[in-house]
Amino acid sequence: MTHPLWLDLGQHWKWIALRGFAALLFGVLALLWPGLALTMLVIFWGAYALVDGLFSLIGAWRMRHEGEPLWPLLVVGVLGVVAGLAALLWPELTALGLLMLIAIWAIAIGALQIVAALRVRQLLDNEWWLGLSGTVALLFGLMVLVFPGAGALALVWLIGVFAVVFGVLLILLAWRLRGTEILGA
Repeated sequence: MTHPLWLDLGQHWKWIALRGFAALLFGVLALLWPGLALTMLVIFWGAYALVDGLFSLIGAWRMRHEGEPLWPLLVVGVLGVVAGLAALLWPELTALGLLMLIAIWAIAIGALQIVAALRVRQLLDNEWWLGLSGTVALLFGLMVLVFPGAGALALVWLIGVFAVVFGVLLILLAWRLRGTEILGA
């Protein structure tokens, strides 16, 4: 049975792990320094989103099939790069602007990862790690949209906890995928 190369996540587990480690590092930094000025939070988040976007773009390019990259991962990568560059180029974004930027980014990533998990559920054991990380991102984004008036300190803690949980879930997914093959291949 022939299937697109992008479904063979077992060969590309390292890119998922790198995204997880980047999220974990960002989350730990945010939790260690909750009193940072909002400008520093914007710079930290912008750097994280840019790195995550670049890793996603590299992963999408490497997981291409018949010359076409994995489109959900490509979209995630472009969104991450654009959001990261916007945050780095305009650090004077207001707290509300930053909240909306982070919320939209998290909702988009979450939705795309849930779609990807649903598409591979028949072909891959434990695809629920991918779906769960997408659900965490989606719920986080929705919470930020619903409760935009949270203070800067609460925002730092919320973002830090989200990044740590999201990162750990991606690392667990990568660990599970390490050395595996798609079922039915």
